[in-house]
Amino acid sequence: MLVSLIQGHGSTGDIRADPFYLAPEAHQGKSERDRTMTQGTTHGPHGPHGPQAPSPWILQWADDVPAGAPVLDLACGGGRHGRYFLAHGHPVTFLDRDVSALADLSAGDGTAAEILEADLETGCPFPLRERRFGAVVVVNYLWRPIMGDIARAVAPGGLLLYETFMAGNEAFGRPRNPDHLLQPGELRETFAGSLEILAFEEGRIDKPAPAMKQWLAARRPA
Repeated sequence: MLVSLIQGHGSTGDIRADPFYLAPEAHQGKSERDRTMTQGTTHGPHGPHGPQAPSPWILQWADDVPAGAPVLDLACGGGRHGRYFLAHGHPVTFLDRDVSALADLSAGDGTAAEILEADLETGCPFPLRERRFGAVVVVNYLWRPIMGDIARAVAPGGLLLYETFMAGNEAFGRPRNPDHLLQPGELRETFAGSLEILAFEEGRIDKPAPAMKQWLAARRPA
């Protein structure tokens, strides 16, 4: 069952039929954290209908990001979401502990791409704690100690767009580690004190592979 909370926005579409979720067996041989981070990431630009296209949830809210505002693609993998915003006129900061998949976006190629290599799970201060973004995008990644940093990175009038796995996913595949699985309602409860919740959904998707996920769109008041 898909549970949703929608305020002031159009239909959310059928997230359960998300064609861009990659089946867990595609990630055999990687650590659980790596599998969590790289579900659905890309190693280069792809067409809008390819298997590495942006998440439908991110596309649904992309037009609500202030025009030309900087975007942070956090734990970006190959940067499929940041690449989308880059192609639509936004300067984008790509952040991941391994940025080798972003070689084609290296500095000096004329794009408005900033690439930062940082491991967010070492206990060091958040590398962008002084920066604010018109959108912060987080997909298929969860590290609870930085949730406050993520919220603070959203500029006034900006959006947080978040999608990742939740408890119950262990019945279907990885991630199974509870450190990487949200509890029911957790995304909404985590950010409700600092951001205006625009939409929240949680539940099972069945195609192309069963999974349990949560989706959040939230805004910092201007």
